[in-house]
Amino acid sequence: MPEFIGDDTFGSYFETFEHVAWRLEARRGYASDRAGEKYRRYVETEKVPDDSQRPWCVNVRAQVAQGKRIERVRIVDRPPTWEQRYLLAAAAINNKAGEDIRNLWRTDADKAGLPTVDFWLFDARRALVLHFDETDEYLGAELVEDPTRIAEFCQIRDAAWHFAIRREDFLAQVTSSG
Repeated sequence: MPEFIGDDTFGSYFETFEHVAWRLEARRGYASDRAGEKYRRYVETEKVPDDSQRPWCVNVRAQVAQGKRIERVRIVDRPPTWEQRYLLAAAAINNKAGEDIRNLWRTDADKAGLPTVDFWLFDARRALVLHFDETDEYLGAELVEDPTRIAEFCQIRDAAWHFAIRREDFLAQVTSSG
């Protein structure tokens, strides 16, 4: 079992990175999303309430104002799961705050040889590998600073980013396919 960092430490990485915080999201859904009021409202209305003043968006705006980048690629099934549709809708708020969230069809991710691991990569120097159980419950984050593993995460990032599609263009593909 990997050693997890404390939850109180997790958030500090998003304030202290110097250049780029980058994430790969490979899961089909997250228990934390399904348990939230925002997700429940999305399931009922297919609309996401504006929560652009939540701490995440406030920090994104602050980091981007300093010239930093926060980016992520979400791997999406065809057709997208409800959770993936929710994240696609919710990404508009994060993107408006300054985060660059892109999407990649799972079939294309498989062709590119991308793994099914969720992680954050900070400044190509350290990573937080996110661990989940079989019900998508978050178990904790493992800090990785080993240069060999970091180089692997950088290769994953570069491949995913190369094939990822901007939210608006991806949304058009989702809408046209069904």
